[in-house]
Amino acid sequence: MRNYPRALARLIEELEKMPGVGPKTAQRLAFFILGRSKEESAELAGAITEVKEKIRPCRVCFNFSEEEVCEICSDARRDRSQLCVVAEARDLYALERSGEYRGLYHVLGGLLSPIEGIGPDDLAIAALLERLKSGEVKEVILATNPVVEGDATASYLAGLMKPMGVRVTRIALGLPVGGDLDYADEVTVSRALLGRTEM
Repeated sequence: MRNYPRALARLIEELEKMPGVGPKTAQRLAFFILGRSKEESAELAGAITEVKEKIRPCRVCFNFSEEEVCEICSDARRDRSQLCVVAEARDLYALERSGEYRGLYHVLGGLLSPIEGIGPDDLAIAALLERLKSGEVKEVILATNPVVEGDATASYLAGLMKPMGVRVTRIALGLPVGGDLDYADEVTVSRALLGRTEM
């Protein structure tokens, strides 16, 4: 990037730090920003500043919120007997988009990963167990991603929660809608068979 002016090179470097943004995408984004008016660029910068100043974790579930308690936790219409545990807030929003789930959530803030040095004390596990002590929650749905860390985190949490007398379930995993069996990997097909439901 030695040919770029210093300010443009810095912008490209900062954009490259974003997940999923490689050098080419960073360059495209930088040139897009550079092509916008000064007012439009100021709006983008203002939105980034505002989100960093106003968004904080909900004190109950650790979802993103502008208030001390997020909209989901403060919604009296939600089913308080169900608690869905997710790794990150973005997972919560994916479940909300389905429109199927009407319970509460708990955001762990990541997944257990000894390789990366992430242990139980680095996640919101103690707060989760504290929420279960009231006895209001009857079912905990573990909705961690089907990766090694997600499976390990789900197994660890199930081991902690089952002695508390709460029902612990895991979201079903398997074939996507519109997918072909022929193109699915063995693990996906296996999980689809294990998670089958009666018709």
